[in-house]
Amino acid sequence: MFQSILHGLLLAFGLILPLGAQNVFVFNQGANHKKWSHVLPVVITAGLCDTLLILLAVLGVSLILISFPIIQTTLYIIGLIFLGYMSWSLWREKPASIEEHTPMSAKKQIGFALSVSLLNPHAIMDTIGVIGTSAALYTGTEKVLFTISVIFVSWLWFIILAILGRTVGRIDHSGKIILILNKVSSVIILIVAALILKNLIQLLS
Repeated sequence: MFQSILHGLLLAFGLILPLGAQNVFVFNQGANHKKWSHVLPVVITAGLCDTLLILLAVLGVSLILISFPIIQTTLYIIGLIFLGYMSWSLWREKPASIEEHTPMSAKKQIGFALSVSLLNPHAIMDTIGVIGTSAALYTGTEKVLFTISVIFVSWLWFIILAILGRTVGRIDHSGKIILILNKVSSVIILIVAALILKNLIQLLS
């Protein structure tokens, strides 16, 4: 029983720690908002999306969905469009200390968090291929504990990222660091979009 919990914790940290579009976006929003409560929409949305993907992977539903080529193609196209738009928006995002600029609204945060979480084929493949496969090693209570451990790490990490981002935002009185972070975030998300485009071309060829 302890083994399944430890396995879930270590596996989740291993998957979520690498710098990806989702992590970058959560950190970025933490840095761009003056109050922690204003970052809750992106944290909650990202956490719920990951929880959904993890549950689908553990239950095996995602394997059925992803086995249809038309679903994969649609996912790639929609994900590519949203990530491209997100990259463009973050590139133009400026902190209020540099220029009068309203940080991303809750509605926009939720929309972007949904797209970067549910429309990122690489994240979905990782969830299905790694978490789904690992969950298959367990049954009953052990599988439940494994799943809870993975979900717990996911939520904890998003909260930590938002807090770290908020800390950077508070010490960056000039707004220059946040401006650079916005540009870096934009480039990272654009790279993810480029990888998706590559996979889409291979899928259609």
